[in-house]
Amino acid sequence: QVRLIESGRGLVQAGDSVKLSCELSGRTGSSYAMGWFRQVSGQEREFVGYTSWLGRSTSYADSVKGRFTIARDNAKNTVYLEMNSLKPEDTAVYYCAATAGMMSTNARRYELWGQGTQVTVYS
Repeated sequence: QVRLIESGRGLVQAGDSVKLSCELSGRTGSSYAMGWFRQVSGQEREFVGYTSWLGRSTSYADSVKGRFTIARDNAKNTVYLEMNSLKPEDTAVYYCAATAGMMSTNARRYELWGQGTQVTVYS
């Protein structure tokens, strides 16, 4: 059984930073592309960013580009979402996702999902 376990602080002031973690737990292959998505209640899931297994290829949504960074620690089977200069508009449930296939901005391409982490940004 393979699952994604998320953790991280979820309540921050605008302008501050949050680092979310996503651990790939259980038996797994050696090559997973990882993505981050977010979702506001009543809205569709939104692409945030993705990274290759080695973390050398990354892409970000325009809304977070320059503020968010995805990093990996493959020894720990963990991917991180570092969110800086947070805005109230960033408030959402954040999900990490994994795929044995190619990284994608399309949520439907991912096979594994974390449980979601509520991040609330107040002003």
